[in-house]
Amino acid sequence: MTTKPDVSAANARPFWKEPMVWLVWGLPLASVVAGIWLVVTAVRAGGADPVIDDVQRVSQIQTTDLGPDERAAQRKLSAILQIRPDHVELTAVTGEFERETSLVLMLTHPTEAAQDLRLPLARTTTGWTAPAEIDTRHDWNLQLTPANSAWRIRGRLQKDTQASRLAPSLGGG
Repeated sequence: MTTKPDVSAANARPFWKEPMVWLVWGLPLASVVAGIWLVVTAVRAGGADPVIDDVQRVSQIQTTDLGPDERAAQRKLSAILQIRPDHVELTAVTGEFERETSLVLMLTHPTEAAQDLRLPLARTTTGWTAPAEIDTRHDWNLQLTPANSAWRIRGRLQKDTQASRLAPSLGGG
């Protein structure tokens, strides 16, 4: 009587060469690694950057003081900001800007507060100026206020542009 050799034992592969093992263990392992990578990426990106306005939270509602915007709209203030290679220039277009008042220009990065700039502007014969090298490879949110924050006008400097109009956020400035 002859016995047949055990075909299954001769053709057996090691477990790491079985595709089903990779599906059973590999997919869950890959999802755990991807989850850890996602958490690390989220932590390194930082939290949400706050807005530059003072915001009060009452229950589920967030409010801010719009008085400076209303005062700028009443005075019909608007200006043009021009970006030069080594400085910025601000020219009043409409409204009554008090010539002796010192102005402050805030350039806020849309996503990274660490890149925000605060520029005190010096009076010139044609407007105001401040030394600065502005990176125009991304957008900037602009806000102009006097030192006492009595009013404010805002604008947005688009990517790869060298000028922007600033006007009140409320009303038809």
